[in-house]
Amino acid sequence: MRRRWVALLSVLTVAALVYLLFFTSMLGVRSVEVLGNAAVSTEKVLTAAGVPDRESMFVLDTDHIQERVGALPGVATVDVSRSWPSTVTIEVSERTPIGFYNTGEKLHLVDGTGVVYKEIPEKPSGLPELKLPRVAPEDPVTRAVTGVLVAIPKDLRDRVVSASAKTAGSVVLTLNDGKTVRWGDADQAGRKAKVLAVLLTREGTNYDVSSPELPTVS
Repeated sequence: MRRRWVALLSVLTVAALVYLLFFTSMLGVRSVEVLGNAAVSTEKVLTAAGVPDRESMFVLDTDHIQERVGALPGVATVDVSRSWPSTVTIEVSERTPIGFYNTGEKLHLVDGTGVVYKEIPEKPSGLPELKLPRVAPEDPVTRAVTGVLVAIPKDLRDRVVSASAKTAGSVVLTLNDGKTVRWGDADQAGRKAKVLAVLLTREGTNYDVSSPELPTVS
């Protein structure tokens, strides 16, 4: 009989412990920490996350929190973790704009993967315009143009006012002094940039580095 009581007491103790940990606020969320954000406000992250106050840390659905925050414009990746005993940490990685896109009605920032993610009121200073029929990460022409803008040196990228292309192999850059650069495809970006740096010391308006072995100036 005594063994039965001991066994029963053990079961009840475990059940009570499970109840306290999973179904009460004993180990509930007390605070939420947001890291890595700059352009996206902490308030927006917290609102999107919607972390239930005092919900048990054991049953907290971090996947759904991650999905909600990840849907925010400007957020590239999200990691949600539990910092015991009572803090939820949301670490975000923000999108970095590589240019902007004019739909004809609105202006939007575009990141290095071709994602159109944020509406802006006016043309941003220091970012080139992507003059393309459409901009989307799955579009080969978009990938070629953004791939070039990501790969070229910053000093050259700062001089680019627009980038256009009809095919993935026909990227053209327009510089802030009116000169045009026929870049071609996104391959050999480093070599093309070095060749172009030399070519730009020569008089001309059109520079072709699509074949870096045979560059031309006209």
